[in-house]
Amino acid sequence: MFGSIWGYFYTSFLRYWLKWFIRQVTGKCELQRICAGYKPGAPRTTKAEYSLKNSKSKLLRAAVDVEEDGLEKHLDLVMREKNVKTQRDPTSVLLPFTVLLIFYIDYFMWYVLMTNVCLFGPRFKVNLKLCLVQITGYRNLFTSVEELRKENFDSDKVQHEEMLLKLWDLLMPEVKLESRVTKQWGDIGFQGDDPKTDFRGMGMLGLTNLVFFSENYTEEARQVLSHANHPKLGYSYAIVGINLTEMAYSLLKSGALKPHFYNTVSGRPQLQHLHQLFCYLVYKFDKFWVEEEPESIMEFNHYREKFHDNIKIQLLDPAVALTMTDSPRSN
Repeated sequence: MFGSIWGYFYTSFLRYWLKWFIRQVTGKCELQRICAGYKPGAPRTTKAEYSLKNSKSKLLRAAVDVEEDGLEKHLDLVMREKNVKTQRDPTSVLLPFTVLLIFYIDYFMWYVLMTNVCLFGPRFKVNLKLCLVQITGYRNLFTSVEELRKENFDSDKVQHEEMLLKLWDLLMPEVKLESRVTKQWGDIGFQGDDPKTDFRGMGMLGLTNLVFFSENYTEEARQVLSHANHPKLGYSYAIVGINLTEMAYSLLKSGALKPHFYNTVSGRPQLQHLHQLFCYLVYKFDKFWVEEEPESIMEFNHYREKFHDNIKIQLLDPAVALTMTDSPRSN
């Protein structure tokens, strides 16, 4: 209750006056301080995004929606409005007077007086542009993912059929598929004789993720499949993969993946970056499932939510990077 009241008071009233006061002391606007005082990636981009979205300036609020081809022009307008002169933005400035360092703790801000602090870094315009490329890139990534998710698997499309058969060949190279519609699909975790019915929820996004993991991390994918076929700890590999696709999609939609992508992609994130995240989720979920040793597959939803909560906690870390490079590759 108190936190909500303070948050409203801070956002609506106090924040504006604090920004004004600090600018009078430092001679720098909030965006300049963010671009100079925070490391590239999530620490800088999330702060810049918050500052822009909560600005009283319509021009600044619109910056997060500008496409990349219009960024240069919009950045010039921002710098003009904020009265930022690039020629006065040196490589490094030692302030001979007292300045304020800002620490954010939830809705609270603490100000610590320090002297002779090297505060302002180079190339404000370049740094802010990188932030905006990541911010708009995240939004465009979701648009691309949504389009792929809404694309239904179509047996009449050769490309769709080829991808499905490729998945089988990657996972089961020594076993020939007897026919297109067969119970053999159950060996890699599909529910019925025809996998197309299992893709309804996530569409081609689900199949694309499964193929990407199997193609780029073939040994790991086969290892995960072997665990999924364990007589006691087994689970439906393909169905779980589609379920984890939904998890990745929901995290992307909610914005929870912003820190991850801001830290791992220096520019505009692409579809392949979401596929890479899916690989991480599948690999880690398999490890989590084996370590937890559930009594049966009937407990899947419970452990799925537990794993989901673990991922969301990791994403609260400003330095988060959920990548397969952190996972040992199988031999």
